[in-house]
Amino acid sequence: MRHLGILAHSTEGAALCFLSFCQEGFAALGPHEHPDVTMDCIALARSMPAWDAGDHASIRDTLAVSVARLARAGADFFVCPDNTAHMALELPGADLALPGLHIADVVADRAARDGRTRVGVLGTRYLMDGPLYPAAFERRGIAAEVPDAGDREIVNEVIFEELLAGVVSERGRREYARVIGRLAERGCDAVALVCTEIPLLVTPDVSPLPTLDSTRLLARAAFDVAVGRAPLPDWHGGPYGEAGAGGKNGEAGAGGEDGQEARPDSSS
Repeated sequence: MRHLGILAHSTEGAALCFLSFCQEGFAALGPHEHPDVTMDCIALARSMPAWDAGDHASIRDTLAVSVARLARAGADFFVCPDNTAHMALELPGADLALPGLHIADVVADRAARDGRTRVGVLGTRYLMDGPLYPAAFERRGIAAEVPDAGDREIVNEVIFEELLAGVVSERGRREYARVIGRLAERGCDAVALVCTEIPLLVTPDVSPLPTLDSTRLLARAAFDVAVGRAPLPDWHGGPYGEAGAGGKNGEAGAGGEDGQEARPDSSS
């Protein structure tokens, strides 16, 4: 089995990805069994001034340090369970020390396989205002919708004031359900939870739309690579979605709409 490296940028989402990856192992391989996994985390606080300044290059440099540490620890490939961080990882630069799965590729491939045509996007303000998911969906002929400006502020506030600190509130859950309901009224047929902490708050049973859980979908895709059900990715950072950049890394292993269904069987 291949050794997974988890590049953590925000702690709650990284922890959920780690747990979900291990749970994939328990389900497919037996009690307490999973592929080797190592996590590296440089505190998010050290990158927040750069995020606020739009200095993605320095964030990429910080993330590259974590990837190099994972390589030294013996990892064969990495995932970064932080959607917004991929805006920095996509910058041109020296190859990262390991190949990685691209989270937007995993999510957009799942949406395409589900036959989605218009997907709502919930994440940090940096992500909702940026091109990462619109580009990933557009490559598959899927439209992307973000909430209006006021709702984007609420979504972002709940992430930074609550979810990143491990706080899950009923007020936050109600606000997100309301925002998702508005996206449904605008014709969305699914919502992408593309801040990896959001699945802690929004579960399929409370969402007005089917959910694309980026955290668990990424864990599922990573597990498939780790056990050899999918090939090693070939993306080492840099521009994604161009000819030869990354391929279809997320094609195999992304599960059901909530990222928890259709578990692989242990006989494969």
